[in-house]
Amino acid sequence: MKSSKFPRDKSIALLLDPDKARGDSLYNILKVATNCNADYIMAGGSLTFSGIDQMIDTIKNSCSIPVVLFPGNLLQLSHKADNIMLLSLISGRNPELLIGNHVIAAPYLKDVREKLVSVGYILISCGSKTSVEYISQTEAIPADKTDIVVATAMAGEMLGLSMMYLEAGSGASNPIPVPIIKAVRENISVPLAVGGGIRNKEEVQDIFEAGANLIILGNGCEKNPDLLADACGVRDKIRIT
Repeated sequence: MKSSKFPRDKSIALLLDPDKARGDSLYNILKVATNCNADYIMAGGSLTFSGIDQMIDTIKNSCSIPVVLFPGNLLQLSHKADNIMLLSLISGRNPELLIGNHVIAAPYLKDVREKLVSVGYILISCGSKTSVEYISQTEAIPADKTDIVVATAMAGEMLGLSMMYLEAGSGASNPIPVPIIKAVRENISVPLAVGGGIRNKEEVQDIFEAGANLIILGNGCEKNPDLLADACGVRDKIRIT
């Protein structure tokens, strides 16, 4: 799978954390993902320090869904994924997550450039403080500051990033507000991904209709595996209309 084809419009991705998705729970959620034709399996997490290669191998041996690396730190780098999200946390001001870690990773990634997808990672406060904020040592953009979110996304596109990702953070109380998604979609031309805090198919519908190209589901599916099937059902209905 070439990075130019990622993401497919109106797509659903399942984000799996190697620290949490193991054993029977991993096989069970992969079975659900296969049955509902999820578009991508993302591998990675903010606290993970090992096991990423093993997880990717397990996913590839269990299903044919493309695997996308979502590295939370430098120890999560792998050549085994079909695509690699090169995340730049442009909502924060931590230089290591803006460019520092990327400089260190560049020699390792130089031979798999065709897999790389440069992503403007924009963290938005949607409730209580999330683990992403704590680990990244950055402050999320307040959910009522739509103008700042839009300007950040526009700047990321102007800098050449090929995709924007609006995230409420793992375990967020609420999803990204629809007005923010709409405003960002109206002001950028690159693909737009949205994730965090999504708990039901109505929210999936609203997010797609607001202009998201890709919805990333994580914690919500761990607590309720039916959410993944419901989300893929919404996607299918939108694709045929």
